[in-house]
Amino acid sequence: MGRAGTGTGGAAVAVAVAGPLLLLLLLARPPPGAAGDSQKGDVRLVSEQFSQSPQKLSFYSWYGSARLFHFRVPPDAVLLRWLLQVSWGSSPTCTNVEITVYFRYGAPPVINPLGTSFPANTSVQPSFFIKMLQSNASVNISHPAPGDWFVVAHLPPSSQKIEVKDFVPTCAYVFQPDMLVVRVVEVSVLEPDVPLPQNLLSHPSYLKIFVPKYTQELRLELQGCVSNGSLGCPVRLTVGSATLPSNFQKVLTCTGPTQACRLLLPSPPWDRWLQVTAKSLAGPHVSVAFSAVAALTACRVWNMNVQPLLPSSLNQSCNISTGLMSPSPSYQDQGRNSRLGNGPFCLMSYAVTREDVDVVSVRFRPLDRVLVLVQSDTPSVMQLYLNTGMDSGGSLTISLWANQSLITKNSWVVACVNAASPFLSFNTSLNCTTAFFQGYPLFLSASSREANLIIPYPETDTWYLSLQLVCPESPEECVEAVVFVESALSLVPCLHDCGPYGQCLLLRRHGYLYAGCSCKAGWRGWSCTDNSTAQTVAQQKAAALLLTLSNLLFLAPIAVSVYRSLLVEAAVYAYTMFFSTFYHACDQPGEAVLCILNYDTLQYCDFLGSGVSMWVTILCMARLKAALKYVLYLLGTLVFAMSLQLDRRGAWNTMGPCLFAFVVMVTMWVYRCGHRRQCYPTSWQRWVFYLLPGISMATVALAIYTSMMTSDNYYYTHSIWHMLLAGSAAFLLPPRDKHTEPWACSKKLTCHYQICKNHREELYTVT
Repeated sequence: MGRAGTGTGGAAVAVAVAGPLLLLLLLARPPPGAAGDSQKGDVRLVSEQFSQSPQKLSFYSWYGSARLFHFRVPPDAVLLRWLLQVSWGSSPTCTNVEITVYFRYGAPPVINPLGTSFPANTSVQPSFFIKMLQSNASVNISHPAPGDWFVVAHLPPSSQKIEVKDFVPTCAYVFQPDMLVVRVVEVSVLEPDVPLPQNLLSHPSYLKIFVPKYTQELRLELQGCVSNGSLGCPVRLTVGSATLPSNFQKVLTCTGPTQACRLLLPSPPWDRWLQVTAKSLAGPHVSVAFSAVAALTACRVWNMNVQPLLPSSLNQSCNISTGLMSPSPSYQDQGRNSRLGNGPFCLMSYAVTREDVDVVSVRFRPLDRVLVLVQSDTPSVMQLYLNTGMDSGGSLTISLWANQSLITKNSWVVACVNAASPFLSFNTSLNCTTAFFQGYPLFLSASSREANLIIPYPETDTWYLSLQLVCPESPEECVEAVVFVESALSLVPCLHDCGPYGQCLLLRRHGYLYAGCSCKAGWRGWSCTDNSTAQTVAQQKAAALLLTLSNLLFLAPIAVSVYRSLLVEAAVYAYTMFFSTFYHACDQPGEAVLCILNYDTLQYCDFLGSGVSMWVTILCMARLKAALKYVLYLLGTLVFAMSLQLDRRGAWNTMGPCLFAFVVMVTMWVYRCGHRRQCYPTSWQRWVFYLLPGISMATVALAIYTSMMTSDNYYYTHSIWHMLLAGSAAFLLPPRDKHTEPWACSKKLTCHYQICKNHREELYTVT
């Protein structure tokens, strides 16, 4: 069965695990709506289905190993149903595994399957997820919010074992989510201050109201509610849309005998439609009549830095010492039928410029780099536009500094970071909660004049930073107080570029880009800041020395090759030793790193040298004729170069040519055994002191390479692999020919000058 998990309660989500037959029935029947059976046969509802190409799942090691799916939910949706399907092969290695699927609205889910720590000052909400133990599951969400929805799936955390590709059969798990949406095609528009009569019987009523910018408060009220001609209001009112992982839908149940039922929403989301659903609680065949009324309280805005843009404001004064332009009040039009507040200003608005630096990289700064003035009676607000659809794949970083001399012991500067609408109720509460969003609080005081906040994967929306000075113990101290706050606001792909032990990688799913950190040297976490399993600098240096100096054992087969006049083999071993040494010197994380060439080039040369070394060693043992041997050397090198370019880590790209060389060697040995009527090689000393040790070392090296390496012991086991490979080559090289003297190749090199005399006559032509 399936299990759902989340850190928040109250979400309108239903999770079920179904077999294939049940899923077909769900798709075949008319989809139910959020209100249950009362929607059966409702002609106002239409269904739409969206799908994406399936992806192969991977065992989790970092965020890049999870598979991301990006969907867009249309407006006026009343039901969102995810149909999750997993398929795998029929191989004996394929078994049921636990697949974790995460859901989030507005941005990719922030997940932590390994239980690692996040960087300091990072705010992370618990993720909503389900665990699939069968091949099919479904998730229902009532009244989903329109816009971007993200699904992330992965297999359980990966083991530490390093598996050789294609050497051991593996099972492919393919995951595909389908999205079924039920939306309303006939929605009644609720005008501000205009009663809208409604009559509920068996179907719910779908309403929506547009909330303009700078709306301070929204009040919804049901008036004149009667049920079958008698007083009473058995109506359930659902306001807002469901989001994950948190759900802030407001549900108002009117069951009393009073004729009026109202709901008050402070700081509703600005500049968007708000969905309202009314459902009768009186039972079947009972009519409920009422009038819905919406009232908007507009906000009186004080624009703080509009003077540089307006020619008429040239006569305004400017405070040079603080860099702050003198404020001028500005009244914002709230649209028709809304009330403009005649009281004090509800916020001071600071214009913010958005500077796109790079992909998923944005810098925000107040206009003309002015400081932000913070007072006690009116919050100061800055808008951060993160609504392009490509801004949710990074991390939003906010840093605030206050002038310490201007903050008293009893005063605080409270800042709230919210999406969709700013938090304005500092005088009544400091929880940073708006109508449909739980904000992130920041505090500045005399003892702590700096505050930082990091939000990974912020939702696609317009964000607001609101600040106000508060004096909880003695409010009179804040009446005339003013604090200037400096801010640093930016969107970065990775925090601090993942630090010295991580690499910031840009990931892509179709046209959507997001960033993640790949950590090294035992460091873990969202930004590679968790050092619970990290290697020390001494361990890193020891590992680098082991992996590099272990290649010096190739001096042994080089010396043996030169001693036995095998110059080509000696050149191959020297090539392998050189590039393996510098590849592993470049492959190290942290401080012990040395790269003489591009990393990819060094890796390719290291893999090529290792394969060709085994190739020439086995063919040299076959004792072929010189011409045939060198032709096979060249052909094998070309085959290795081609296969490694196709797939560098494929096991059979190296083992295939080596097996062919082994067959050639065995064929030649069997031929010589039959031709000479005795075992080949003929000397028992050759078998005992050379072949058997060399074969044993090669066998142990192969076993270590294919089945014993893990992420923890890689530095030791791979170093042993280097030494065993070099040692086996030195033992397995055939003896020199009987007619060849030791170091014969060096004697062919003359070290003196020889004066040559030409006895031919020189002919001169005279013209």
